[in-house]
Amino acid sequence: MKKRRIAVITGTRAEFGLLEPVMRAIGGHARLHLQVVVTGTHLTRRTDHDIEAAGFEILDRVPMQNMSDVGRSADVAALGRGVIGLGETLVANKPDVVVVLGDRIEALAGALAASVGGVLLAHIHGGDRAEGVADEAMRHAISKLAHLHFPATKSSAKRLIRMGEDPAQVHVVGSPAIDTTSHITPGAADPDAPDVLVMQHPIGGRDAEEKKWMLATLAATQSTRRIVMAPNGDPGSAGIRAALRERRIAPVEHLPHERFLSLLAGTHVMVGNSSTGLIEAAALRVPVVNIGSRQAGREKPGNVVDCDYGTASVRAAVVRARALDLRRMRHPYGDGQTGQRIATILASADLNCAAIRKVNQY
Repeated sequence: MKKRRIAVITGTRAEFGLLEPVMRAIGGHARLHLQVVVTGTHLTRRTDHDIEAAGFEILDRVPMQNMSDVGRSADVAALGRGVIGLGETLVANKPDVVVVLGDRIEALAGALAASVGGVLLAHIHGGDRAEGVADEAMRHAISKLAHLHFPATKSSAKRLIRMGEDPAQVHVVGSPAIDTTSHITPGAADPDAPDVLVMQHPIGGRDAEEKKWMLATLAATQSTRRIVMAPNGDPGSAGIRAALRERRIAPVEHLPHERFLSLLAGTHVMVGNSSTGLIEAAALRVPVVNIGSRQAGREKPGNVVDCDYGTASVRAAVVRARALDLRRMRHPYGDGQTGQRIATILASADLNCAAIRKVNQY
């Protein structure tokens, strides 16, 4: 029986951490052939080497961003390059299905190339709510281009169906992020684990605003055992990096996903605005302070304490987070079997039923 060619597009180190269990399940399935396409900041920060180190063969590399260009206009140009380059890759390698995750411009470029190019598109983590910079608009745009949907929760699935997507093509599979934590013991004793782990990304504010907000977070989380992760490259990241330079803090630019999870498991409290706090940290029973609006609307487990930007607000939220009892917390994002579920559906789905010519179901 001819194997179905499944092209998985990955654009960032964090996204690859989520996609890895899906990629392993696809690669190990008897009816599927994995095609790995790398783009985005993998190529500017050279985290594509991590993909190869994890045992994956890269089919193609498609440049999008330029290291020296930042901001919204730079993202527009990168998106255009991505659509062209990914379109050429799809023509050359003829996948049966393209798989993308989330809401970033790399996923949108892959979705546009697949949809316009006549290739079936599968979207992981569609239907979520998260404001970010332009994240929610891009996530829902990708969902409207997709033919197969792999939402993480029942609420996200219902949202997709209300958007007019065919219920027969919406499959609640959980978040692949939970797969990556299933072998790690919550509270595991890692001698290098910090007391405080800071992961604060920009939300598209002016550099001066982002700098002020980051300085407040740094003031609220002063600790001899603190790790500060570098921000992503979204508009406003220059302001966050300026705050780090002012406080003479060298952020951790990158950690292999397994190493990061080991440190996270032993962290006393995570502070910032990353979705890691709502998904991986929750699975590892780590208390989280979620600052500002970046994750607004997203389902939040019981490990999360929300607060506004500002030193006093963050400091008070850290105290509340440390006092949480997380022993009976229920996690809404799955059970650690997402990768296998997605591979099974990709292998068994009637791809002719997921028609290229989509119509709203209302």
